[in-house]
Amino acid sequence: MQGSRFAFGPFVLDPGAGTLLRGDVPVAASHRGLKLLEALVVRPGEILAKAELMDAAWPGMAVEEGNLTVQIAQLRKLLGPATGGGEWIATVPRVGYRFTGTVERPDAPRKPLPLPDKPSIAVLPFVNLSSDPEQDSFADGLTEDLITDLSRIPGLFVIARNSVFAYKGKAMDVRAIAGELGVRYLVEGSARRAVGRVRINAQLIDALSGEHLWAERFDRSLEDIFAVQDEATAKIVEALLGRLRALPERNRPKSLEAYDLVVRARKLFDESPQMAREAHLMLTRAVSLDPDYAEAYRWLAMNHWMGWVHWGEPFEPARSTALELARKAVAIDPNDAGCRWVLANLLAYERDFERSEAEFAKAIELDPNEADIWATLSDIDVLGGRISEGLEHIRKAFRLNPFPPSWYYLTLGQAQYAARDYEAAVETLRRDETYRTSSRRFLAASLAQLGRLDEARTEVALFLVGNPHFSTQRWVETEPFRDDAMLEHFVDGFRKAGLPE
Repeated sequence: MQGSRFAFGPFVLDPGAGTLLRGDVPVAASHRGLKLLEALVVRPGEILAKAELMDAAWPGMAVEEGNLTVQIAQLRKLLGPATGGGEWIATVPRVGYRFTGTVERPDAPRKPLPLPDKPSIAVLPFVNLSSDPEQDSFADGLTEDLITDLSRIPGLFVIARNSVFAYKGKAMDVRAIAGELGVRYLVEGSARRAVGRVRINAQLIDALSGEHLWAERFDRSLEDIFAVQDEATAKIVEALLGRLRALPERNRPKSLEAYDLVVRARKLFDESPQMAREAHLMLTRAVSLDPDYAEAYRWLAMNHWMGWVHWGEPFEPARSTALELARKAVAIDPNDAGCRWVLANLLAYERDFERSEAEFAKAIELDPNEADIWATLSDIDVLGGRISEGLEHIRKAFRLNPFPPSWYYLTLGQAQYAARDYEAAVETLRRDETYRTSSRRFLAASLAQLGRLDEARTEVALFLVGNPHFSTQRWVETEPFRDDAMLEHFVDGFRKAGLPE
């Protein structure tokens, strides 16, 4: 993804747009300050002479050195303390300044991933052609459902939804996208929904040759939307693999309102407890509208589980309710891999490991392309003392989902901590994708094991701001450990870091 942005800690500097963001919030830096910051982050770790910096901020002008001092002081105040403590901009006495942070280029071209040994495909986000921006969720739902349908096809390698949505709204060459995702084929499409009808355009592209292998336009009643999805899937697969063998039918919603609610709710899970509560309301409404909609029960089960495990809500009734909902989802649609892995995860938290493993195996049989299965299985494996399997599974998840959600990095960092590769864990857990989430507890433990206790204490303090009720004992009681040595290893790191007992 071409561009000139620079990311460090919670900040993203975009010199072309003249903006500095902390998260999604603009930082009120001056024009001169942004020019100075750009000069520093372009060459992190290098000492830049005062004269060089003054030329960058005041090109062709004769200014006093005091102006530079003032601008640097203002930048430091705006940026606050660096990720690991200290300052982002270090003074080198009598010489100049040096940027101390790790800088990433989120829009820099990525090295192309190798192609799998099977037909590989990514479905790019369908474009909403409606004049109503509220229909974005409908177009996103089409994209996600097509990904799910294709993932179930034996012989295909399919990229996960989180990674393809990294390209939403971006105009890029199909060859560049295919290279970054490591696939040969791309599906592009658009959707317009209005007055009870839907018009969908879709095309299948060979990114190596640029050839269009298939294209079709569907103009149907809105009630036929799921039939259109099935037809599009069949046409794509036929173009890649030949005629599609019959697959078990998916459980489809009877209520389009329930479908819309689920599409909107599943975007909110990893954001915050507040977003999770909003998702809970949407999913509860979806279940009431359509009591036989398996996916609504699946996500509602996950919503209850996250409240109990991640947001510090009471064990009960969240634990038993989550398990009941997951079982109901599987009973409604036993051929849905997503419902199976959610149940598998919850059974692991029940310490019913034998049945959990059976459900994970069935989920993988139904959909080996579902990256979340592999990432979740990695978490369970690591806590069970099976470190090599855990590392293998999270790497497989990253290949299927090259631009994953933050919790993949938490899972990888946890696995690296378990393997006693503390330096790698620190590097992973300080990535901007996961830093500032609950992964900080594992970052603190890794730093403590390296003897970097001051940094560990800082991370603990920051972690407790968002997790004030955390205790190591509750975490141990919650997590599905089945290896005493692994449990003790994590507790040891937490204690050394200073996390509450």
